[in-house]
This record gives sequence, structure tokens and C-alpha cells, in this order.
Amino acid sequence: MKINFLLAAALAGLTGVLLGAFGAHGLRDILSPAMLSVYKTGVDYHMWHALALMGVAVLMRHHSDVKLLRCAAWFFLSGIVFFSGSLYLLACLNMTWLGMITPLGGVSLIGGWAMLALFALKHKGIVNGCNEKAESE
Repeated sequence: MKINFLLAAALAGLTGVLLGAFGAHGLRDILSPAMLSVYKTGVDYHMWHALALMGVAVLMRHHSDVKLLRCAAWFFLSGIVFFSGSLYLLACLNMTWLGMITPLGGVSLIGGWAMLALFALKHKGIVNGCNEKAESE
């Protein structure tokens, strides 16, 4: 399945902002402070990983060897859905069984960072080239 990860990142950022605003304004008087904190954690991780997904998508457009980047993107996208999504549902619907799904989303987010790290290690020339260029200017 071919997916436009830049579009996915943009939509993840858009929904992260919408859900954050909804939590701050619509749920403030409805949820307990503890559940509002759970919801906020979901928004925080949602937004940070939307940005990570955007970075990976941009790298994919400028590099021909994208296998590790594609894996990272899928991990980040699924992590947003399972980690943040389960926290949103847990906070709003008090579906405590979702606590079993949240760690799977967390592992997926970690997998995304691991794939990005492997890409950086495999393609040291990209990083070294940037550093050398910056030092020569």
C-alpha cells in the first residue's frame, strides 16, 4: 500500500491541534484532573510524533533508499493511532481495558525512533556531509 506520509503527517498535526483544543476547552469541566492529564499525554505524544512523521516524510522525498524510513513512518503513524488514540478513549469513555493497548502504541513509537536511528547509522554520509558543509561556511 502506497501512502503519502507528508499528507498523513499534516493530517496527524491537524487532528492533534483539534483534539488538543477540544480537550482544553470542551473537556476541562467534564473530565477529572487525572483523566484530563491522561488526555493531555495523548495530545502531547500525538503532536510530537506528527512532527517526527513529517521529518521522515521529508527525508523520504530527498533520499532514494527509503526502506527504513518507510518502516519508521508506519511505526510513527500506528503509534499515534494506538498510543494516543487509546489514551483519548480511556480518558473520555473510561474504557479501562484500553490500558492494554496503550503500551503496544508506545512500542510502535519506540520502533519508529529505532528505524530512524538505523537509517542515520546506515547513511552517515548524509549527516557527515551536512556537518562538513556547515563547518566550511
